[in-house]
Amino acid sequence: MDANPFTAVDRDLLKRCLNKEPGSWNDFVDRFLSLIYHVIGYTAHLRSVRLTPEDKEDIAAEVLLKLVANNFKALREFRGHASLATYLTVIARRICVQELTRRQQVKDAIKRGESRLAEVEPDDAPAAVKGMERLEEVENLLKKLSGREREIVRLYYLEGRTYEEISTETDVPVNTIGAVLSRARKKLRDMSRTTGEIPVVKSAKPRAKAPPPANGNPNAANKSKDKGPAE
Repeated sequence: MDANPFTAVDRDLLKRCLNKEPGSWNDFVDRFLSLIYHVIGYTAHLRSVRLTPEDKEDIAAEVLLKLVANNFKALREFRGHASLATYLTVIARRICVQELTRRQQVKDAIKRGESRLAEVEPDDAPAAVKGMERLEEVENLLKKLSGREREIVRLYYLEGRTYEEISTETDVPVNTIGAVLSRARKKLRDMSRTTGEIPVVKSAKPRAKAPPPANGNPNAANKSKDKGPAE
């Protein structure tokens, strides 16, 4: 793992965004939008969910909305112990999983003929941010693990895989995955000297249609997706 994954380029870009310098948010979107789209597409693929271009655009807008919410709270919580791209990957994957789950719940309700859909659980923003903060702890833990244990922790916490997906990829029985992760959580608690566990994914609140404008163009999420991936 790179000893200094948070590059000077990303550090400067993040600082500009947090200071709300003119054009900074558009530069941020230009740099990372293709990464966000890739994460959305790959996450849907892992769950055998087909998304239209419009679906991907909506979920990408939700990711951007969460990033700018509460005065860029998620970005302000970034500690720089991982690369900014890795941090954003975890955020985008979590939001995508939430949205895919919400959409499936809606489809299931429609199939059951329910005239009124159950309200989804409100998003727990503090817990979500806490989970992002612990990304650095997970990466530190990975340095101390090896073999299948390391791969299981990486797939679960950094790639958001299900037990079944991890089992298929690592050839470890599903009922063993939980035990491995339980040991990993204990190690994380020991490392951070806390008693709390890494929060699980919550159901998302109803999706916003588009992120609010920040320092300029409100249609930043609709920029071309042909730009190269973030470094």
